[in-house]
Amino acid sequence: MHRKVLYPVLALTVGALVALLIAINKPKVEQAAYEPTMPTVRVTTARATTEYLSVTSQGTVQPRMQTELIPEVSGRVIWISPSLVNGGAFREDDTLLRIDDADYSTQLERSESAVERSEVEHTLSKGELARLVSLNQRQLASQQQLDSARRAARVDEANLREALADQEQARRDLSRTELKAPFDGLVRNEQVDLGQFVTRGQSIGTIYATDYVEIRLPLSADQLSYLGLPIATRGLIPDALRPPVSVSADFGDIRLFWEGQLVRLEAEFDEQSRMIYGVARLRLDDTKDSPLLPVGLFVQADIRGRNVQDVIRLPRSAMRDNNQVLVVDSHNRLRFRHVSLLRLERDDILVSSGLQDGELICISPLQTVVDGMRIRPVMH
Repeated sequence: MHRKVLYPVLALTVGALVALLIAINKPKVEQAAYEPTMPTVRVTTARATTEYLSVTSQGTVQPRMQTELIPEVSGRVIWISPSLVNGGAFREDDTLLRIDDADYSTQLERSESAVERSEVEHTLSKGELARLVSLNQRQLASQQQLDSARRAARVDEANLREALADQEQARRDLSRTELKAPFDGLVRNEQVDLGQFVTRGQSIGTIYATDYVEIRLPLSADQLSYLGLPIATRGLIPDALRPPVSVSADFGDIRLFWEGQLVRLEAEFDEQSRMIYGVARLRLDDTKDSPLLPVGLFVQADIRGRNVQDVIRLPRSAMRDNNQVLVVDSHNRLRFRHVSLLRLERDDILVSSGLQDGELICISPLQTVVDGMRIRPVMH
C-alpha cells in the first residue's frame, strides 16, 4: 500500500482504539444529597419587664426669683456693701447699701414733736368735754357749749391720728435708707457708685435668689403623654404627681448631676415649635460638695415618666416594616409577627403586646427574608 495512504489509516485506527479505552474506563460520579445553606443570625430573648418611660429635654438654667434693687427714698449714697458687685453673694437681711439719713432723722424728730403736741391738745380737749358734760347735766352749760367741746375733741383726736401716721411714715422712710437683701442670692448687675444721688424708684441693680433654680424644658405632645400627667394639667403640678428630673452638665471631662422635680407646665403650646414648656425646679444646697448650678448654663434633663408593666425592650434592629419582628420558632425557622409598639427610642423599641416572654427574636439585618426560612441562631 502506498505510504501516503497507510499513515493516515494507522493514525485513525490508533485514535479510535484510545477513544474506546477511555469510554470503557470512565470514572464513576457519586451523587451527593443537596443541603441548602442556612444563614447564621443573631437572636435575643424577649423578656417582659417593668419600665419607667423617661423623657429627655434640654434648657437653660434660670433663677427662680429675680428682682430689681430700687430705693424707696431719695438721697446720697454714703456706703455700699462689698457684696454689691456683679456676681457678689449675700445673705437674707444683709445691708447692701445706705443712703444719707440726716434729713429723714430730722423729719422723724419733727413728727415725734407733732405727736407730743397733739397728745397734749387731745388730753385737754377730752378733759374740757368731760367738764362740759357734767355742767350740762346740772343745767350749768348750754347745749351749744357742749357741741363745741365735742367738735374740738374730735378735731384734736383726728390731729393726733394724723401726727401718729406721719410719725410712722417718718420711721419707715428712715429705715428705708438701708437697702436690705430680701433673700439669699447673688448680684446679677449693679449701677450705683459711692456718693451718687439716687432717687425713689430708680433701679440700681438686679439680684436673684440661689435657694432654687428653674429650667424651662420644651416637651412635645408625645413626650407629655409619657409623663403620666392628666391631659388638663396646667400651672402647678400637684406634689404627688411631680416627675423627678435629673439634670447633667459637662465641665471639661467631668459630668455633674443635680436632682429636682418638674413643678409646673406652662399654659399653651408654642405656635412655632409646637412644643409646650415644663419648668423643672432644683434646690441648691451649698453645704454639699457639688457646686452651685450656674444661672445661664445649658444643661441636659432626663425626666422620669409613668411606670409601665409587661413591656419588652428590643434593639431597634429587630424592627421590620409594618410593625413586624422576626420570631425564631422551635424548628429554627423565621416567622413574621405583628407587634404593638409602645415607644420607639433612639436605639431600642418598647413592645407592649404581640410577643411572649422567652421567645427568640432575630436582630440581624437580613436583606431577603422568607417566612419559614431556616436559620442558624446565635445568641446575642
